[in-house]
Amino acid sequence: MRNVTLVIALGGNALLREGETGTYEEQLTHVGETAARLARVVQAGFRRILVTHGNGPQVGNLLLQNELAAASVPPNPLDGCVAQSQGGMGYMIQQGLAEAFRRAGVRRPVATVVTQVVVDPADPAFGNPTKPVGRFYTEAEACRLMGARGWRMKEDAGRGWRRLVPSPAPLEIVEVDVLRRLIESGTVVVGVGGGGIPVVRGPDRSLSGIECVVDKDLATALAARQLGAHVLVILTGVPKVCVDFGRPTQRALERVSVAELRSLHAAGHFAAGSMGPKVEAALEFLRPLPVGSREGREVLITEPGRVEEALAGRDGTHVVA
Repeated sequence: MRNVTLVIALGGNALLREGETGTYEEQLTHVGETAARLARVVQAGFRRILVTHGNGPQVGNLLLQNELAAASVPPNPLDGCVAQSQGGMGYMIQQGLAEAFRRAGVRRPVATVVTQVVVDPADPAFGNPTKPVGRFYTEAEACRLMGARGWRMKEDAGRGWRRLVPSPAPLEIVEVDVLRRLIESGTVVVGVGGGGIPVVRGPDRSLSGIECVVDKDLATALAARQLGAHVLVILTGVPKVCVDFGRPTQRALERVSVAELRSLHAAGHFAAGSMGPKVEAALEFLRPLPVGSREGREVLITEPGRVEEALAGRDGTHVVA
């Protein structure tokens, strides 16, 4: 296991839970719980680890803070808010992991890398915002906000209404070589937070920010492919991926092939605002590699409390080529 590279994507429930107000203290509590579980993963012998995380609620709150304070403080662009959330959340996760390692007697350095992700400014996503950010609203609140602020909003998998922003496909992890060097040195790295800070390349290869967000799971899958990871672990709010979710015919998937998962996704089993991006990330990570590259990769999807059992093959959904 010392030579296995793990990429672990933390879902929103790693920092916030449904029904909470999202205070800093609440987030620190959940980070501590998640960090303790990741410390046990390190104790199990995994040495090369990248931890990524989402930022939907946090960046949504920053956007709202910007709007409410605009008369007094110049607002930041959306990519700037992503950068703020990446740094702030990276700080919390880095500190939480360091403390969990200290308590567990694990001697491992932890570092956060502020990570940029290149997107295409001509991506059709800019004309069709689909990525939910911020907190959930009732239908009445959503109607008022769409009228008052010009937001585009949509009901999100039965959980309420959320604001939608552009979410183009990730093309390149700018700091991938930095991530690789740190991971190979044994440092547990926190990176690609919130899907990465979206940037575009100019004709001279220069970088500049662009207002959008990149899906955390798709950016994580890209990072995992570029790093040559063996296992992509996607932590979410349920123990296993299910088909017919919420219906009497609901069925949990334990071990599923790429072909079967792709077929189920095409049949509409995975909601766009919920399990859909995680399934798409799994399919993206497991795309065939160039001839001569190492295969034998897999994706695990489960909840944080079951990550150890899932890595041991006893829980979660395992997606294999």
